[in-house]
Order: sequence, then C-alpha cells, then structure tokens
Amino acid sequence: MTDPATTPPPVPTEAPTRTRYWVLFLLCLLAMITYMDRAANGSAKKAIMEDLGVQEADFFWVLIAFQLAYAIFEIPSGWLGDTRGPRSTLLRVVVWWSIFVALTGFVGTTYLGGVYLGFGALIAIQFFFGVGEAGAFPNIAKALYNWFPASDRGFAKSIIWMSARFMGGLTPLVWVLLTDWKVGGMHKPDADGNPTGLGWRGAMWLFASIAAVWCVVFYLVFRNKPGEHPLVNAAERAEINAGRVETKGPVQVPWGKLIRSRNLWAICCMYVVTNFCWYFLMYFLPRTMQTEFKSYTDEPSGRMLVALLAGCPLLIGMFGCLLGGLLSDRYIRRTGDRKWGRRLFGMIGYGGAGCCYFAAAGVKLADPNNLFLFAFFLVLMGFMNDLIMAPAWAVCQDIGRDYAATVSGAMNMFGNLVGAVSTLLVTGLLMKNYPGTEGILICFTMYGIVYFLGVGIWLFIDATKPIVPDEEVIAANESEKQTR
Repeated sequence: MTDPATTPPPVPTEAPTRTRYWVLFLLCLLAMITYMDRAANGSAKKAIMEDLGVQEADFFWVLIAFQLAYAIFEIPSGWLGDTRGPRSTLLRVVVWWSIFVALTGFVGTTYLGGVYLGFGALIAIQFFFGVGEAGAFPNIAKALYNWFPASDRGFAKSIIWMSARFMGGLTPLVWVLLTDWKVGGMHKPDADGNPTGLGWRGAMWLFASIAAVWCVVFYLVFRNKPGEHPLVNAAERAEINAGRVETKGPVQVPWGKLIRSRNLWAICCMYVVTNFCWYFLMYFLPRTMQTEFKSYTDEPSGRMLVALLAGCPLLIGMFGCLLGGLLSDRYIRRTGDRKWGRRLFGMIGYGGAGCCYFAAAGVKLADPNNLFLFAFFLVLMGFMNDLIMAPAWAVCQDIGRDYAATVSGAMNMFGNLVGAVSTLLVTGLLMKNYPGTEGILICFTMYGIVYFLGVGIWLFIDATKPIVPDEEVIAANESEKQTR
C-alpha cells in the first residue's frame, strides 16, 4: 500500500486549455489604451493651448505634472497589486484615469456648471491622470507573473510592449484622422477658423469611453490567478506553475530586502536611461517634425506623412519589443543562463540606440532638410531602445516573483522621475534657449552618451538573484503551515 504523502500527484492527461492567452489579449488592449491616452497629449497640445490662450511652450508643465504623479504612485499601486491582486487594482486605476481623460476635454470651457477650467486646472487634471496610469504596467507585470510560466515571461512582456508601442506610434495618425478627416477626405476649418472634424475635445471623450468599455470586459473575464478561473483546467495550471515557489497566505512586501537589494537599485538605474532618452519621441518628436520640416506640412497629405513618420519610432519599436522578448527567452531555454539571457539584449539595445541618436544628430547637422534620413535613424533608435523593454520588465518578475508589481513599480518610478527631469530640461531649458537645429544637436548628443552609460549598468543586473530566495519562501511556507 503506497504512502499518500510520498506519492507524486497524477499527471494531467487532458490537453491544457489556453485561457492565459485570452488574459494576455486583454492586457495588450490595456497597454494600447494606456499609450493612446498618453500619446494624445503630444498631438493635442497645440490645440489645447490655443483654446486656453497660453503659449504652447508652457505645455511642458502639464507633462511634468503627469510624469511626477505617474512616478510617485508607481510603488503604492504596485504594492496594492501584490497584496490585493491585480484585478481590483487595475479596475480602480483605469476607471480613475478615464475620468480625468474625459475631464481634459472640458478644459477651456465653462460646460461644468459654469466653472471655467483654465491652465491650472489642466495641470491638476493631468496630475490626477498620472496617478491613475501609474497603476497600469506594474499590475500588468503582476498579472503576467501569475498567469505565465517562467519560460514565457520575456515573450509575454514583449507582446505587451509591442501593443503599447503600436498604439503609441499610431496615435498621431489616428489623431489627425479624428480631428481633421471627414467622409470625402481632408478638410479645412470653417470660416471662423474652427475645426470641422471631431475636434480634440471629442477625441479625448472617445478615448475615455474606450477605456470604460475595457473595464467592463475585464471585470467579466479576468481573475487574479489561474486557479480562480473556471475556464482553466488542471493541465494549464500545471504548465503555468511549473517550478514556481509561491508564498502561501497573505503577501507581505519585504520592504527592507527591497531597499537593500543591489540588484533592484541596478535595475532602477538602468531604466532611468530609457525614460531620460525616450520621452522625446513620445512628447516632442511630433511637434519637432512639424516645425523643422515645415515645407512638408503645407498640404494635408504632407501633414499626414509627417505625423506617420513621427509615430514610426514607436510603430517600428514594437518589433524591437517582440524580438527582445523572444530572443531573451530563447537564449535562456538554449543555454540555461538567465543572467545573460536578460542582460545581453539590454546591452545591445542601449548601444544601438546611442549610435542612432548620434547618427540622427549628424544628419541634422549635415543636411537639415533631409526628412527621411533623419526619420530613419530615429525609427531605428526606437527599435534598438525597445529591444530592452521585455528583458527589463521580465527581470522584475524574475527577481520580484510574489512582489513583481512592487519591484516593477520601483523601476518605473525611478525611470519616470528622471523622465520628468528630462522633460523639464528639454522643453524648459534647451528648446527655449536653443531652438531648432542647435537644440536638437545638444539633446541627441546628450541622449547618445546616456545610452552608452546604460550599457555598463546592465552588467550589474542579475536575473538569477531574487529579492527573497526560494529557501526563505519555502521556510516561511512551512512556518505558516505549523501556525495553522
């Protein structure tokens, strides 16, 4: 007679379900909505500031307000996801930010009970918009950790970031179509100079409505863990949980271990590089392309071309996101070396991005009117930068595990705090004091140098060293059993 305590559990004979891929699809939609709502600011700022009667250059205060809130609330939202689950946290933050995206559409009007929402209100609205968006990616990371096996973490994160970049890159063109397009083609403003398309306000309200619809579907479909979902069978649960050591009972974030982790500090410093150098593409490239290549914007078709090229670094970057995750996971499966499986492609990505910024600066210096070559190097830069996205976020899952959302939030917090500094530096100092080609040369040279520093920082990151080692988790689980 066999001892039940030593008998291995039966191996599931049924084919595994694939519910986790539907979960991934839902999270990809969320990543797209997140970047769509954020990228809209770069396309709408001229129209918003005109309606407010404020100089467009002052829009950087709006961006800084968003980024500061986005950074400050990353860790609290990650903590909520780890301790209460990503389902309730994601629902809360998406509803929250949808409200403030919708409120943005009322700026410059007295529609809300006769209260005029001016420039100060816009800054406040964008701050609270940032508070909401801060919860998105850390909790996406936590959801993916719960729903995907370790062997597919890079792949899952690559699909998320590919989706985000796709929508971020497409938004400038979508914005032109929504605000400047009608049946029959492009059209001009009416006799009073007012737009006759959907307009920037209508576009904001539409974007907020899309996020609200997503919340309804997510509430009906998503569960925190595969074991809670009725459509996940035992075989799929076995695939997801292979080799996983989870904390039993309530999750309590080990703040002391997080603060003392050199690995985590290295990850935070690494991600600072991306946010310092990359936000130019999101917030400043569309307008820079319009002002630096004015000869292309005289006709509607030219405006669409410039808008498309401005979005291409994000659109092509999505293939970098996909490739970085696939190559990272493949390297780990073939070699068993998770440390270099994450590290190598981060180093390649940062080195290539730095070279591309230097090349774009050279084009602008040698041939200032060469739109296509200038855009080519920025597109390639976006691709190279995005090679690091899946490895960077996957390494947060590798070392964070049960605390993946908090670790991801810490990384993103530091990145976005420096991103806010970068925004202030670029728009508040460089672009005002050194407009045109000179400012671009200074920015791109600075970005290239920072990327090369990032190559070295990757050498300090080790995906094989979790915040809490498996031995400690197992011991804590045994202690939890004995106290019951």
